[in-house]
Amino acid sequence: MSEARGRRSGGRAGRRAARAAAAPVHAPYITRRIRPYELVSDEGLELLEHNADTILEEVGVVFRDHPRSLELLRDAGADVDGERVRFPRGMCRRIVQDNAPRQYTQHARNPERSVQIGGDATVFAPNYGSPFVTDLDDGRRYATLADFQNIVKLAYLAPAVHHSGGTVCEPVDVPVNKRHLDMVYSHIRYSDKPFMGSVTEGERAQDSVELARIAFGGDLQDRTVMTSLINASSPLVWDATMLDAAEVYATHNQASIITPFILAGAMAPVTAAGVAAQSLAEALAGMTFVQLVRPGAPVLLGSFASSMSMQTGAPTFGTPEPALVLYTMAALARRLGVPFRSGGSMTASKAPDAQAAYESTSTLIPTMMAGVNFVLHAAGWLEGGLSFSFEKFVMDADQLGMMEVLAGGVDLSENGQALDAIREVGSGGHHLGSAHTLANFESAFYLSEVADNTSFEQWDEEGALSAAERANALWKEKLAGYEAPPLDDAIDEELQEYIGRRKAEMPDEIG
Repeated sequence: MSEARGRRSGGRAGRRAARAAAAPVHAPYITRRIRPYELVSDEGLELLEHNADTILEEVGVVFRDHPRSLELLRDAGADVDGERVRFPRGMCRRIVQDNAPRQYTQHARNPERSVQIGGDATVFAPNYGSPFVTDLDDGRRYATLADFQNIVKLAYLAPAVHHSGGTVCEPVDVPVNKRHLDMVYSHIRYSDKPFMGSVTEGERAQDSVELARIAFGGDLQDRTVMTSLINASSPLVWDATMLDAAEVYATHNQASIITPFILAGAMAPVTAAGVAAQSLAEALAGMTFVQLVRPGAPVLLGSFASSMSMQTGAPTFGTPEPALVLYTMAALARRLGVPFRSGGSMTASKAPDAQAAYESTSTLIPTMMAGVNFVLHAAGWLEGGLSFSFEKFVMDADQLGMMEVLAGGVDLSENGQALDAIREVGSGGHHLGSAHTLANFESAFYLSEVADNTSFEQWDEEGALSAAERANALWKEKLAGYEAPPLDDAIDEELQEYIGRRKAEMPDEIG
């Protein structure tokens, strides 16, 4: 390193402190003041709805190894042939529209952090499901429970991340049949934001409900305190694992994100219209089951649709085709009258580099412009979801703060119109010292926590750090200053007693 690069002027730390002092007060979720962009005409959306009903009526959906769902669907008027269920045209839409709420509140342990899901609200949740974690110091490695806890802490500390998430990574150092207990406990212990439950078995979903009961004082009082991810086995299959978890959550009035998981060209046709029609059919079938279990249980229509390399078969992200599906599915969810989950900051890049940035932005901008209500994988996603990156989490969270400003739209208040400032300065002057500028300079523009806007000379003198290197220092700094939110000692003791008892009841499973 050159002598210039070895010097530290303290300017970077000073700018960071200034940004922190000027940081806006963040709401527990975003209230969008910009209209969703409508990509497809009403006639086009009606055609896709017709096609989804045709799929449900003619092809049907398999409900695999789950007699309870077959019984409920048959009693509701569906045609059950073995495990294949065909639905009379319009049946699913009618059941969902008659029962599912248009929006709901997910209550947080800290009431000030409760979120609205649906309507004009957008909620950002972090990465989900990665078996690996990576950072600039230790590289890519299998995730541990300590990594899981650190990610929860970072999400708690990030103002623009509204939700603690669920399986933010897979802690492989804990037996597969017991790790859900540690994961749910970590969300409760290290954050007071809303969280997700386990879905890998019905019994694990029930454990999640019981832990939530304890955390919320012993009685959920019919409140929705978890929003959990239920994935279809596309194409056109719902399996027993997901159905069992959805049934547990619906029974207890907890929310399910009913999400077809589609790699276009493999699990669905290659065309956006084909993906949208199949996704709507799969989601309608799943949401119908939930409403038959418990009418009025919260559900979200989820969409996860990626493109693929036709040369290698690998998933690709940040391409235009999934964005077209996202816009279309968001509009279909609005017409159905249920909240919508999709989007995020997704990339196939293996490092927090330029590819990661432009691919993530190519998903995040449509996410906001389409009006997505619940955004999973909003921060930390790398390597097509195989890895959680600590540096990328910080970089993504910075972008989420920018999306909050974008969602606020144009300020048309008297201050926003700024006519007095224009009158004061007049022609040929400047606004640097005007009363309006002085009154607004601290909050006028978003101040990035990660970006460097200094001169080349100052940047070089302070170490010539890349964005990823600056993010590396930031996540360490944040964890060093972390303080856990309050948790009643008696509740904590009861949580740990439940976890200890449940772990003692089952042998370790490695997988």
